[in-house]
Amino acid sequence: MIIHRVNSAHADFQNLVKLLDIDLAVHNGEQNAFFEQFNKIDHIKNCIVAYIDEVPAACGAFKELSQDTAEIKRMYTDPKFRRRGLASAVVKELEDWAKESGFEKAVLETSAELKNAISVYEKRGFCRIPNYGQYVGVETSVCYEKIL
Repeated sequence: MIIHRVNSAHADFQNLVKLLDIDLAVHNGEQNAFFEQFNKIDHIKNCIVAYIDEVPAACGAFKELSQDTAEIKRMYTDPKFRRRGLASAVVKELEDWAKESGFEKAVLETSAELKNAISVYEKRGFCRIPNYGQYVGVETSVCYEKIL
């Protein structure tokens, strides 16, 4: 596995995000439009693409939520490459990059139904917190935080 730090203009990142958006549209159903508005990638500077044998296999990103907090976004692993530790490696790289960038903590939101994603975050030391920002009151969302 090779991990590259890129920005949201990177073609491999954009292609993986397109696959993620297709999956989320099915998963979110009627709620998809609500979540889509918070998942734009136009201005995200801190993105990761993980490769297996030079094939883009997983991605993730973070953006500034506040002066001391990075929000992890756009996590995705191509189904052909799941169960290989890619998601965990991408999260670790995002944590390291956020810390290098001066952030003290990282937060994220995911679906309560995405048990595999939740497992990755909890294994990486993220702790469940009350839903923040636009996710307050969204019953299908769960939020997590980790001190970097």
